[in-house]
Amino acid sequence: MRAARRGQFLSWAWLAGVGLGLAACTASGPLTQLPGAPGATVPPAAPAPGSAEQLPPVPPRSPRLDAVTAALVREAHGQASSGAYGAAGATLERALRIEPDDPLLWVELGRVRLADGSPEQAEGFGRKALTLAGSNPPVQSEAWRLIADSLKARGRNVEALEAERHALGLAPR
Repeated sequence: MRAARRGQFLSWAWLAGVGLGLAACTASGPLTQLPGAPGATVPPAAPAPGSAEQLPPVPPRSPRLDAVTAALVREAHGQASSGAYGAAGATLERALRIEPDDPLLWVELGRVRLADGSPEQAEGFGRKALTLAGSNPPVQSEAWRLIADSLKARGRNVEALEAERHALGLAPR
């Protein structure tokens, strides 16, 4: 019985140590920015699948991201910047299992899917982010920008222009 408790304590101690280590990683500064953030340059169309083009910076994260989720987002940024969009998407999906209600995580996953050549999925993730954004205009704007970019990538320029107008009305660049 004592051996079982000791093993359980060691497991919790290990988890606490990992959590503190990850927290120390996040204390060094803010996360990089997502595409579409104010001041970020967004390419007119998604990069070709498999291209080494980096994703634009990411908008500021919500303060409620925990250390593990923040570490996953950083890992996904590194994967996407090296062109490993599939791995970046899988990493962001892991982050979404931890923080499923964070609309900016959905926007990030949408940006990765757009860069990977899946604009339909990107639009769906943008619309999901919109439903989670509540009354937060800057987050709503990011979701509308993702939707606009995904529509542009499919040649639906009139709808894309309307989505961009929504984004600008919520948070001008």
